[in-house]
Amino acid sequence: MTVQRLALILFLLIGLPLIGQQTQSSAPTEQQPPAIASPPDTPIPDLTTGPDGKLSQEQMRQLLRVVADKDIENEKRQHDYTYTDREVEHKLDGKGQTKSTEMKTYEILEIYGAPVQRLIEKDDKPLDSKESAKEEEKIQKIIDKRKNESDEARKKREEKEVKEREDGRKFVREVADAYDFKLVGTEPVGGREAWVIDGEPRPGFEPHMKESKFLSKFHGRVWIDKRDLQLAKMDVEAIDTVSVGWVLARIHKGTRVMLEQTRVNDEVWLPRHVTFKVDVRVALFKGFNIDGEQEYSDYKKFRTSSKIVGMGEVKDH
Repeated sequence: MTVQRLALILFLLIGLPLIGQQTQSSAPTEQQPPAIASPPDTPIPDLTTGPDGKLSQEQMRQLLRVVADKDIENEKRQHDYTYTDREVEHKLDGKGQTKSTEMKTYEILEIYGAPVQRLIEKDDKPLDSKESAKEEEKIQKIIDKRKNESDEARKKREEKEVKEREDGRKFVREVADAYDFKLVGTEPVGGREAWVIDGEPRPGFEPHMKESKFLSKFHGRVWIDKRDLQLAKMDVEAIDTVSVGWVLARIHKGTRVMLEQTRVNDEVWLPRHVTFKVDVRVALFKGFNIDGEQEYSDYKKFRTSSKIVGMGEVKDH
């Protein structure tokens, strides 16, 4: 299980949307880039504060639902980008001291509509020729598999992806009912003003999805960009031990993930930096006590007209 997968599990468990977008009615100024357009079917919530300068519980729930819906759009737009992911992992001993450190840098490619990791550095050093060739072979196998995919297999894969997105949408929408929210105030994030909202488990919440039963085990704080209504920052922490699945994987109290996002190309919000402290045990066999960070950079728009060719095709030219 990779660090990135553990981080994504935590995001899903807490249910707070990773990324989202929405415009407000105010016109852009010369100092502000134009706001990202919203799909026409997304309602714009009324975020007028009350006499006390606060948002109501219902306003904050509507706000989080909007951000959740926009997450679907941003996920699709992320497929139009290639980028770099640098991961630093510290394995800890029982006293929380670092036993070892590992650094890996990946190039994230888009191959036939799916993101693929290509390892390009270890411990901030380029791969040697043998390791590099192994990575190229891995990429070539993926290209060949997708190139030769039947229409039926592609249809099933696409239907599965649609179902997973819809299930994710339902789950995150349930989050809005699982927490009591509190508007802490506003803070600048990346030079832009953001709402700061705390979420604590709501007593008496009855989940409708089996995944939602974990929500009472987490609390968190989100920073939502006021102009785009995008998630600019997130801090999620486990406040109790969480048991997951028939293998009894346990996410321990104190496990924490913090995410920062950035506006890319004036059209999408994507991850910029993730820090994490993860304490997980799978059944009685293996534990993961690690902390570290991931840094995402060098986002580049992928040209959909470009052709991805394999190693053999390049040699033939």
